[in-house]
Amino acid sequence: MSMINYASREINCKLVYYGPPLSGKTTNLRALHAKVDKLNRGRLMTLDTRDDRTLFFDLLPIFFRTSSFSFRIKVYTVPGQPVHEATRKVVLAGADGVVFVADSSPDQREANRASWHNLTANLKAFALDKIPIVLQYNKRDLENAVPIDQVDRFGDPNRKILEARAKEGIGVAQTFFELVGNAWNHLDRDLGLEKKLGIDAQAFRKSLAEHVGVTETIA
Repeated sequence: MSMINYASREINCKLVYYGPPLSGKTTNLRALHAKVDKLNRGRLMTLDTRDDRTLFFDLLPIFFRTSSFSFRIKVYTVPGQPVHEATRKVVLAGADGVVFVADSSPDQREANRASWHNLTANLKAFALDKIPIVLQYNKRDLENAVPIDQVDRFGDPNRKILEARAKEGIGVAQTFFELVGNAWNHLDRDLGLEKKLGIDAQAFRKSLAEHVGVTETIA
């Protein structure tokens, strides 16, 4: 879970992008990384096989300061292939929030469902089943994309869905901010961040939006 150092006034937060192979997890991170000012971002590290599937993970540290408190947000992806289950567990451990990137192609329904069940099982194993999960359906530009009112909501008919075309950068920042807001609220309920740090959710999100450069996503 999130690491808070009151002496140095620093919070470390871990966010993870999960989903089936080739759904667009890495594409989301690359698009997000491109939006962050070069002075405020770490190097985006990837390790891909020749078929461009993420073999290990991507790391995107974001450093910024608000209200005299420093935040370091690490954003990871996990490998989608089942053969890399051990790696997925290592990356997921200690997460404060998850984006599940589902594939909008009709022939990927079962892959989406299998990956979702794998995610929820792993979260439960790590006692992380209460952390927020944001559901993004990527590849909405596909001609045969499943209509949004017919996509799988994984057991919750009221589950919020965010649409994305990650290759074009559409929906990427919105998904990220949805997760950041939900993760902050979850941590605030558990740790009382606003009371202890004097920073409310609005101030946190506003500072992060300015840092990333997409202030219009914040109400």
